[in-house]
Amino acid sequence: MPLQLPCTVLYQKQGDKLFPVADIDKIRENTFVSSIKEGEKVEVTFQIQIDDHSYAQLSKLHACIRQLALDSGTEFEGMKLEVKRKAGLMVDGNFKSFGKCSKEELSEAIRCAEQIGDFIGSNIHSF
Repeated sequence: MPLQLPCTVLYQKQGDKLFPVADIDKIRENTFVSSIKEGEKVEVTFQIQIDDHSYAQLSKLHACIRQLALDSGTEFEGMKLEVKRKAGLMVDGNFKSFGKCSKEELSEAIRCAEQIGDFIGSNIHSF
């Protein structure tokens, strides 16, 4: 069974309820919910959006790398380094930790992971 990658949805509080910010957020939520099998459990983490990076971005990036490694037959660490190389996350000859990356750097790393997925035939765009 393929790995179910995390779904990131941006909500905004209105009164005492949370609502998806954009139509695409509602679509992502609906797509994810419809993919869940009856009886499956779902783990939900709520986090205030910050200007730096988010746990959701890190989780999505690691899940994408895990799927790419699985689909390509390579090890996770090797695929992670390839994504960092392609995203230009090199500082003073060393690869930058994803945990120290900005929101923009993580977005670029996710985009690069998607490009690698396109090249090897692993569709991770919808995750």
